[in-house]
Amino acid sequence: MSDRRDRRFIAPASDRLDRLDRLVAAELPELSRSQARRLIEDGQVTVDAEIAGKAGTTVAEGATVEVRLPVVPNLDLIAQDVPLHVLYQDEETLVVDKQAGLVVHPRPGMNAVTLINAVRARYPEVREIDEDGQRGGVVHRLDRDTSGVMVLAKSLAAQEALKDQWRSRETLKVYLAIVEGRVDPAEGIIDAPLGPDPARPRSRAVVEDGQPARSQYWLLEQYGDEAALLRVQIFTGRTHQIRVHLAAIGHAVIGDVQYGRRSPLIERQALHALRLGFTLASTGEWREFETPMHDDMLHAVETLRERHGTAPAGSHPQ
Repeated sequence: MSDRRDRRFIAPASDRLDRLDRLVAAELPELSRSQARRLIEDGQVTVDAEIAGKAGTTVAEGATVEVRLPVVPNLDLIAQDVPLHVLYQDEETLVVDKQAGLVVHPRPGMNAVTLINAVRARYPEVREIDEDGQRGGVVHRLDRDTSGVMVLAKSLAAQEALKDQWRSRETLKVYLAIVEGRVDPAEGIIDAPLGPDPARPRSRAVVEDGQPARSQYWLLEQYGDEAALLRVQIFTGRTHQIRVHLAAIGHAVIGDVQYGRRSPLIERQALHALRLGFTLASTGEWREFETPMHDDMLHAVETLRERHGTAPAGSHPQ
């Protein structure tokens, strides 16, 4: 008999988390939405003691949800099956195109495959970077449901060299975001400090005594009054920075259930790390790496273009 552990919670009051898979993924952050969906379809999730079976099951406020989680004995072994799209690698550095739904590194109490598990499964040398092997190689992070370019270190020396660049803000970080509403002006700078949200402990907010945070955006495509495609460059790297900054000016990222609302266009926040520039630890050479929008974001853009008769932008501002 396999070892299992149960998690139980009460469905909160919300108009944004009525689907069971969304609710499970939100309440159990160690799970991606696809992992939650798989557990539901496997009959491992009950609502008021009844097996749900379908990810789209509507959950009423106050319902008791129970999730049976398997205890995975070797996450690194399981992680060998996780796709790892490598954009560049040398003896010191690894650059990947992270898929949405994948957490970067384990957290206390977490028992799910992460990007670090996938990297360690293929590059065992990463295990030697720190004592517990949980964050070895991590230089910066992308949110679970943000896709795009990430760099990881293969050695302790490379990790320290790259972290120094992030601390000194000597990197280039450019994103694409699909946001709500008509964006005016078409270019702007958001310079607003960020810190913990006093009303929501697991969220961030613009707060007077927060850490300095600066973002700049350019409008690429406008889809009527419904939505817009933005290019966003960040000059600091605060938690949830782009999502909070854009929501603060009235243009939440579509599909962002934490700072905005869900969208029928995409099942996650429409945020993609387009381009990352930094100096290679191995050669001292400045390099920039870019990866296009993933299919779900591209589908959302194409749907909006067709709906509003918008022609694709000729080029992205540099």
